[in-house]
Amino acid sequence: MREPWWIDVIKAAVIVNIVMLSFAYATWLERKVLGRMQLRYGPNRAGPYGLLQPIADLVKLIRKESFSPTHAIDLLYFAAPVVAAFTALAAFSVIPFGGVWEIGGYEVSGRVADVSIGILLIFALGAIGIYAFLVGGWASDSKYSLLGSMRTAAQLVSYEVSLALSVLGVVIMAGSLSLVDIVERQQETLWYAAPQIVGLLVFFVAGVAETNRPPFDLPEAETELVAGYQTEYSGMRYGLFAMAEYVNMITLSGLAVTLFFGGWSGPVLPGPLWFVVKLALVVFVFMWLRATLPRLRYDQLMQVGWKVLLPVATLNAVVTAIVVVYA
Repeated sequence: MREPWWIDVIKAAVIVNIVMLSFAYATWLERKVLGRMQLRYGPNRAGPYGLLQPIADLVKLIRKESFSPTHAIDLLYFAAPVVAAFTALAAFSVIPFGGVWEIGGYEVSGRVADVSIGILLIFALGAIGIYAFLVGGWASDSKYSLLGSMRTAAQLVSYEVSLALSVLGVVIMAGSLSLVDIVERQQETLWYAAPQIVGLLVFFVAGVAETNRPPFDLPEAETELVAGYQTEYSGMRYGLFAMAEYVNMITLSGLAVTLFFGGWSGPVLPGPLWFVVKLALVVFVFMWLRATLPRLRYDQLMQVGWKVLLPVATLNAVVTAIVVVYA
């Protein structure tokens, strides 16, 4: 039974707002985690336990003056943060968070869009998001922004290859590019985190680099490039770039849960709740890394990407193909 279009619209609106709220409180949670791990206070002024800090940050970004460089290319300069935020939110739309429920005589599925090539769509949207960072830095007419955008493009493109190869083993074992089919195959057999442990490790390391998270945050190395590709952005335009990075982290975490940890499957608790618990644990690991690992030098970034992850991911995919063919 096909869902009516208005159910898809309602789900899209609900999921977008949940992801936006998750992004806002991910910033609060990260500050709290960093504070606890580094023996200092996190947010504790705006609201009880600092819970209103994300709201205060939003008000500050909205009210802050949004300047633009005199010689910036206006259309591209203004469009870049919008494209970055849009692609980040759109990528989450194909990640399934539950099965199928019957509500009021209608079948409601636990995903916004069920496409047969969900993995390819996520990678394609991520590739478009790279253009937003590159164009934003170039259109700012600033050498610092240009250098930051070039470093961002180089890092994202290089680690994207390893990221794509790391999931080939999962695709071969599931026999499908559909994220829903991959979760259902894991429900029938076992979570792919066990047989694809090498692919999981490569996926996670490459995912950290893809989201510009420490220790792979040189594209935004404040001590070297002022602020990277977003040097000339302020106010809510800067906020859109920041939102895109956090939403990308949430999306990569959701993709990891879907590909390697059985998606929404789990005992006793409802499927969406299991998905949220697994997602929160993966996001916590991202924050844990930021609190404990130092930033890598740029030559170290390239060595990890091309000399380590790419060969390992390729070997993992080849071995998986051989095992599946001869099993």
